[in-house]
Amino acid sequence: MEFKRLDAPYRSSDAQVSVLMLKVLVALVPALVAYVWFFGVGILINIAIATIACVSAEALMMLVRGRRPEDALSDYTALVCAVLIAFALPQLTPWWVTVTASFSAIIIAKHMYGGLGFNIFNPAMVGYVIVLIAFPRDMSLWLPPNIGDMDYTRLSVFETLQYTLTGSLPSAYTFDEISRATPLDAMKAGLGQMKTVDEMRAMPLMGDFGGRGWEWIANFIGLGGLWLLYEKVIRWHIPVAVLAGVLIPATIMHLFNPGTFAPPGFHLFSGATILGAFFIATDPVSAAASPKGRLIYGFGIGLITFLIRSYGAYADGIAFGILLMNMAVPFIDRVTKTRIVGHSRAAS
Repeated sequence: MEFKRLDAPYRSSDAQVSVLMLKVLVALVPALVAYVWFFGVGILINIAIATIACVSAEALMMLVRGRRPEDALSDYTALVCAVLIAFALPQLTPWWVTVTASFSAIIIAKHMYGGLGFNIFNPAMVGYVIVLIAFPRDMSLWLPPNIGDMDYTRLSVFETLQYTLTGSLPSAYTFDEISRATPLDAMKAGLGQMKTVDEMRAMPLMGDFGGRGWEWIANFIGLGGLWLLYEKVIRWHIPVAVLAGVLIPATIMHLFNPGTFAPPGFHLFSGATILGAFFIATDPVSAAASPKGRLIYGFGIGLITFLIRSYGAYADGIAFGILLMNMAVPFIDRVTKTRIVGHSRAAS
């Protein structure tokens, strides 16, 4: 007689990966609309290229592994990865940089570790960090917001597409005419030149808290993240811990030396703080498993982000914080695992 073996948990979840991924994409739509409004269609071009590259890489790796491509493509994880990569890249990014990031994310970070459910590192952040190191000049071409009093030359849709496909600007333009430093880059550079925080915040690029335009995008990303919490797509532990890991040391250091350390609101509404907290660090595969572990994992990401922003060579540290804490997840899970009922901690 054969007995059917059932492993815990015994109650199956009604949630499907494809449904969860579609909700993540829907949650990013308001931020995407705001992004296009303030910075133009560059992100849409990046999404299109990253989607083609991620989907193609996913199908190729499934064929190489002797599996059906549709099994992987139907869960929309490759599409979510493509959109997150596009959000992380500058608005002016040559197509080969986007393709390199996408291939690195899907082939190296995902399938070389066994595919969905087995990747140790967050794929989108692996792709982003690889191109950040490999293509530093191309990763610095950020546009200022499309606001009337900003003094710079705006590219048309055709000119943006031309640069993306060729890597060359129209002959009438120079990079200094069309691009500006991000708020984080400007703040780091200014403080390095012995300027004060107040002097840097007086720049036209800066808004009430972070950078002009970027504040609105961060607000809409936050609203999308709250909707994911409401829909129970993600849990609160990691977002809250990431934000605490950034804001607590930022508040302490700003109170201690307000001329040298930016206020916590600047850290919250600049860079990828909110995007990382709600949409990237919450990846269920590469994040910690237990509630206590998720708090430690998230706080570590936030703290590393603040330290890199304040003392490191890069303007933003969210990607490095996520990847470093991905490395720590096995240890975090080991020391924070829930004790089995009826067993002592020594026995477990």
